[in-house]
Amino acid sequence: MGLGFAFMVDYWRDFPSGPEPPSSIYVVTEIQRNSRNKYEYDARMGVFKLNRVLYTYYPCDYGFIPRTLDDDGDPLDAVLLINEPTFTGCVTVARPVANIKMVDGEQMDDKVVAVSTTDPFYRHIKGLGDLPRSVVDELTYFYDNYKRAEGVATEVLKWEDVEEARGIIEWAIELYKSKEG
Repeated sequence: MGLGFAFMVDYWRDFPSGPEPPSSIYVVTEIQRNSRNKYEYDARMGVFKLNRVLYTYYPCDYGFIPRTLDDDGDPLDAVLLINEPTFTGCVTVARPVANIKMVDGEQMDDKVVAVSTTDPFYRHIKGLGDLPRSVVDELTYFYDNYKRAEGVATEVLKWEDVEEARGIIEWAIELYKSKEG
């Protein structure tokens, strides 16, 4: 016989934005590297839902920063650079190192690029200048093209360094507080 209650964690509202935001954040993985499945966290239902299957593979782990809100009404997006893929629902302590400023459809969109603080392969990455050019080129190409087959135009406008990324995180935390409480 059950206990008569269920405990559900809301990955967006129940976790803080990080141990010391904006310099140390939590990234909740929605999509792991090398997956074509586009999962999105549904806070109302408290589950990760399959949104669609993409025509291409994600080159990185991808998710969001808890207790943040972006202009599109969703949590702030995070690109997680880590040596081995994590899994949907994994919470990783990460350090922001850059931001990708882009247009998705007709909306402005930010994607904070962060590295796992527990991955020795990324220990030396502190800012945009430390990222290998191949990583910047791969992510730019991916985000310029990943929705093309769906008929949606996307464009990376620019890469911004760590200070801009931290500023966007702080702004998204304040927006969350003002809209979500």
